[in-house]
Amino acid sequence: SAKGILDTILSVQPKEGGGGGGETRESIVYQLADDMLRKLPAQYNAYEVRENLLRMGILLPMNIFLRQEIDRMQKVIKKVYTCLCDLKLAIDGTIVMSPALKESLDAMYDARIPESWMKISWESTTLGFWYTELLERNGQFRTWISTDRPKVFWMTGFFNPQGFLTAMRQEVTRAHKGWALDSVVLQNQITRYNKEDISEYPTEGVYVHGLFLEGASLDRRSGKLVESKMKVLYEQMPVIYIYAINTTAGKDPKLYECPIYRKPQRTDAKYVGSIDFETDFNPKHWTLRGVALLCDIK
Repeated sequence: SAKGILDTILSVQPKEGGGGGGETRESIVYQLADDMLRKLPAQYNAYEVRENLLRMGILLPMNIFLRQEIDRMQKVIKKVYTCLCDLKLAIDGTIVMSPALKESLDAMYDARIPESWMKISWESTTLGFWYTELLERNGQFRTWISTDRPKVFWMTGFFNPQGFLTAMRQEVTRAHKGWALDSVVLQNQITRYNKEDISEYPTEGVYVHGLFLEGASLDRRSGKLVESKMKVLYEQMPVIYIYAINTTAGKDPKLYECPIYRKPQRTDAKYVGSIDFETDFNPKHWTLRGVALLCDIK
């Protein structure tokens, strides 16, 4: 479980003071590597992935997106597996402790994410959070590929959330004769539902959950933006329904176009897209407040 992994990592943190007689860095990291290997998901079987994609429609935009995400997840699982196995061998003295393995050992001892893992994955504050996210991300992909697409998507769990929204736009465009992708724009509706309340697929488009609102609050009854609650930095959003329409008309100027970022550090590289909010204020009011949606607040 996520808590189990966090506990393991916290238990190996360097302790202040105390004389000798404690466990060595190597033995501590060896135990941690053992624990992580036990919990590490199995690698994807390329043949099974292909068979499942054929069953679902291998050339459908959302399934092309899923295949790309699984390819990236496979790289992460493989890298973690190889690194942890090699670390154990190096600690045992069976193979040479290379500079890269030494970096991984030091990082794991300090509860940091080894550099070689970070390069091909996602940012996180600690190794515990990162590993928990690996399990959660993988869970979403496994369920999708082995059964069917989720009724509600956890957008934070994607390597390429922009690609997810693009695939959905392509899917809706293809479903309507005469629609051109250039004039198909995303629309959304803020629902009153939590993830658990959704039991049906939308007729078109997607339900997403797991976004956080920063700089404002949401009036759950009206679905409108209101001022932040006292001492609340981030507010978890209900399920958002995102769909697409064919239009050449511009956006309604009364709506606040709220940017979505992957992380609290708002850079162009972390920008995902935008969601429209209804509001009784001039939208500029929220622009000045810096109101945004975040996929992840860690």
